[in-house]
Amino acid sequence: MNLSMISKSLLIALPMLALSACSSNTDADAASAENNGSAPAAETTQASNDGVETNAVEAVELTPEEQLAEKYSNAILETTINFEFDQSLIKPEYAKILDAHAKYLVDNPDKSITIEGHTDEKGTPEYNIALGERRGLAVSTYLENMGVAASQLTVVSYGEEKPVNHGHDESAWSENRRAELVY
Repeated sequence: MNLSMISKSLLIALPMLALSACSSNTDADAASAENNGSAPAAETTQASNDGVETNAVEAVELTPEEQLAEKYSNAILETTINFEFDQSLIKPEYAKILDAHAKYLVDNPDKSITIEGHTDEKGTPEYNIALGERRGLAVSTYLENMGVAASQLTVVSYGEEKPVNHGHDESAWSENRRAELVY
């Protein structure tokens, strides 16, 4: 009988000991938080019933970009769709990005987007303006097929006038063959 009383006491004491060891904050934690100019990440609270201290993690405010990424996946943060030389076909790798933007626009019918078509410096200015427009229209058509209202979409072609990379080699040209999604 004495042995069962000791084991019962140990069964109660050991979890309490482990809980108190996990929930204690040291002075070094508080000092380092003060030096960093921030509050500790967790705040100790006291339960009214049993007097056991627990750590409660405070909610962290997300930035608007983080909220969008959480809701629509990180693809919503990408705004550039690249194209092959002299092409206006959307590559399959950009479907996830466009799907995320389409979902956002469908969920927010008050928002609108401008699709800017761009080209590299090869070709005549007239040809590049037309190619940039075809690229913008390809993205616009994709978004409309995903349920976005046409009134939310505007297409503008800049041709070769606004390069993202001013170099004169293939890597620079490939960066300039794009459509930009601008909210």
